[in-house]
Amino acid sequence: MSTPRVVSLVPSLTEAVAVSAPGALIAATDWCTHPPGLDVPRIGGTKNPRTDRIVELAPDLVIANEEENRAPDLDALRAAGLEVLVTEVRTLPQAFRELDRVLTACGAATRPRWLDEAEAAWAAVPPPERRRTAVVPIWRRPWMVLGRDTFAGDLLARLGVGHLYAGHPERYPRVPLDELRAARPDLVVLPDEPYRFTADDGPEAFPGLPCALVDGRCLTWYGPSLVEAPAVLGRALRAAHR
Repeated sequence: MSTPRVVSLVPSLTEAVAVSAPGALIAATDWCTHPPGLDVPRIGGTKNPRTDRIVELAPDLVIANEEENRAPDLDALRAAGLEVLVTEVRTLPQAFRELDRVLTACGAATRPRWLDEAEAAWAAVPPPERRRTAVVPIWRRPWMVLGRDTFAGDLLARLGVGHLYAGHPERYPRVPLDELRAARPDLVVLPDEPYRFTADDGPEAFPGLPCALVDGRCLTWYGPSLVEAPAVLGRALRAAHR
């Protein structure tokens, strides 16, 4: 059976396929930064892919995500006769199921070792001794935070951090900075993507509150980074309270 020709519109899935089904990827987005040195044609961003170029490449499969990619773009690809596999990932167990589905569809010969290692790493996370509250900005100008039903929120909950907007009607609500400060969380979690929060850009907005600068790939990507994510995120969260 020949290896399917795959275009990926999701950075985390690009990494997963590249390391698990070598030779399958024929194109990826401009934001697909992993694995380092990935040498495939680029077809635009996750929100503005060059659908005409994708059609020209004639892939056997396009892999996408219901949150990261826009429905009109996916509809255009389907209308051109392409098969589009759309994932939905809002919890860690869902991520593992969807990764299995994607890798099988992309021709992975066997279940990759990293996927077993990732499941084992998260299964080994001890139940939190206590829960801390947090706000988790993902953007500023305007300020936006994690809301309901997010993959990142599920990972944080498993590490003992409950974010204060988990019950919000929106998944990524816009919340004024004054309201975020007034919520008085135990800490503020600042990832380096999609907005690149740094030590000099983010913590100054929350004077008096501990801030954890975390690796956005470990917090929001579902792929090989899940192996190291519990340890990497755990260290960053603990460091915020030293």
